[in-house]
Amino acid sequence: MRNPADILYNFHWVVPGVLARSAQAWLGFLGPFLRAHGIASVLNLRGPNPNHKWWVYEKRVCEARGIVHVDVMLNSRRLPTKQMLINLLDAFDGAQAPVLVKCSGGQDRSSFAAALYLLHTKGAGAIGEAHGQFARWPYLHRPKAQQRWLKPFADYACEHMKTDSLRSFVVQTYTPEHLKSWLEARGLGASFRGLYDVPGTAPGI
Repeated sequence: MRNPADILYNFHWVVPGVLARSAQAWLGFLGPFLRAHGIASVLNLRGPNPNHKWWVYEKRVCEARGIVHVDVMLNSRRLPTKQMLINLLDAFDGAQAPVLVKCSGGQDRSSFAAALYLLHTKGAGAIGEAHGQFARWPYLHRPKAQQRWLKPFADYACEHMKTDSLRSFVVQTYTPEHLKSWLEARGLGASFRGLYDVPGTAPGI
């Protein structure tokens, strides 16, 4: 049975004991929450936000407990650059397990990151598991119109990975312009707001 904190923060294991996903710890008690699950690394998908109290609090709690904190920028409405995806894969490879990936609500960017982790570590054969990370229940993934590119990205990646790894595809082939064309060819041109081309952060997205 899930405890109240896990329900409150939309916490779920993607790979038990290795990688988990959750929402922002908006109501505090982040330290006990991380300790209860033995988390060694936190991957913040909202990017660095030093002017926001939640980011300062999260960094302080992780530092006090010897937990590695890594900022990785993703935007749920704008198609990622090549470097954004490389940064995410590098974070997966460099983080000490157990790892927690978290965004604002643990619903959209966390679903995307969890799906990519499965494809990254298991290959294209994990497409079913990757799709499962976008379930409405228990992950509460209910994408808005311009967030509907997130789940199809897994199909796009597998189609172009073929026998290669996800990393090889991202490094050698991926561009947001190519993804844009792929989505538009499938009637998904309205599933995203645009390409991510402006440096900065998007704390509310």
